[in-house]
Amino acid sequence: MIYQRFKHLFFLPLVACLSVGGCEPKVDDDASITVSNPSQIDLVQKPIRISRSALDTTYRIGMAPLLISGAEDTIPSQLVDTDGDGQWDELFFLVDLDQGTSMQIGLNWRQSVPEWKEQTYVRFGVRSSESDTVRPAKKDTFYPNELPGVMGYQPYQTDGPSWENDKVGFRHYLDGRNSKDVFGKKIHGMSPRNVGINNAGVTEDNYHVMEDWGRDILSVGTSVGLGGYSLMIGEELVRLGVTQRDSANNVAATTFEVVESGPLLSVMTYDYEDWMPEGTGRTYQVKETTEIWPGMYGYHNSVVFENLQGDESGVIGLVNIHTEKVLQTFKKDGFTVLFTHDKQTYDKEWYLGMALIIPDAVYQGWTKAPQTGQLTDSFLAKVKVKSGEPLEYFAVAAWELADPGFAKEAYFREYLEKLVGEIAVPIATEIK
Repeated sequence: MIYQRFKHLFFLPLVACLSVGGCEPKVDDDASITVSNPSQIDLVQKPIRISRSALDTTYRIGMAPLLISGAEDTIPSQLVDTDGDGQWDELFFLVDLDQGTSMQIGLNWRQSVPEWKEQTYVRFGVRSSESDTVRPAKKDTFYPNELPGVMGYQPYQTDGPSWENDKVGFRHYLDGRNSKDVFGKKIHGMSPRNVGINNAGVTEDNYHVMEDWGRDILSVGTSVGLGGYSLMIGEELVRLGVTQRDSANNVAATTFEVVESGPLLSVMTYDYEDWMPEGTGRTYQVKETTEIWPGMYGYHNSVVFENLQGDESGVIGLVNIHTEKVLQTFKKDGFTVLFTHDKQTYDKEWYLGMALIIPDAVYQGWTKAPQTGQLTDSFLAKVKVKSGEPLEYFAVAAWELADPGFAKEAYFREYLEKLVGEIAVPIATEIK
């Protein structure tokens, strides 16, 4: 399993122990955490992660931390099990911090803490046979002979996992296609658990019609959708996986796992074992981690390639099926943003802004996918990749029915600039 500890993720919150004596454990119940915003911008719902090793848990078996702000308000938090051993490894929470200010947070330990409002969620359902009904699952492995076109039925609810926060939802085609789609949301709550299942309990495409919560809004085709990825070997574009018309997958086994599902952080991992792009004579291993937290119209992705031979570039996709506009880019605070804004939903009915946020350190320009072949209809960001090193980026989808302002390109760009500015701010964290 890969779950990056953010030590490589220089553009997300940096957790540092600044107190005298370093990160020695504290044993009293009057411990506190001070978080500081050194920047010139206000931060809203900034994610903070603190490792368990930085906190005293020696005498607190079975207890959980309760965070209290200076105003005596509780701060929702989540304990995250990053390695799957059944024990939590990180404390995750969100803070609002005005520019140049600090916040002291009381750290209290309790036998029980409140159940916080669910603001993120992963939906994943599987049926083991055509006669079976869909059951919720945490983990599943997809094999080459299980392509829906070969078996005659779709084994996965919503064609694979879907994940969301209070702003937007996404889904991944685990059925060999490995594209990423968008669920537009009109509500701030979570969409129903049974999206993608009919009354008989089997998989059904019932999410392309408008519901109170929203609907699937993006046409993906044979692109990799929004934030899907692959490789270029020299000048040859190859696809991780296949399209609907194919009868055999080029990945020996794809294992998906739900690591965390809400209330403040949802995390999923994908392990692509023995990916053999056709005609290359090469075999790659790929590991992917997807995360989402509240407040942003997007998700964060981390991808690690193994067995690279040195002539590869990574590519990250931004589908362009329903736009004739030129891709736009800008740079800010160490990132390059690539974005489109148009009526690029199904039937060109609504405005949708889509973007990729990529660190300048790996960005190498962009190209367009061909109109035919295994990977089409996309603007492709080209990025540096090295064996064993995580490739980090964000994908953003902003629908006008989620916020009417997104019908205007200028509003969408302003949102992207603000988001990048907040992502780039490092937070200093002191534990006393």
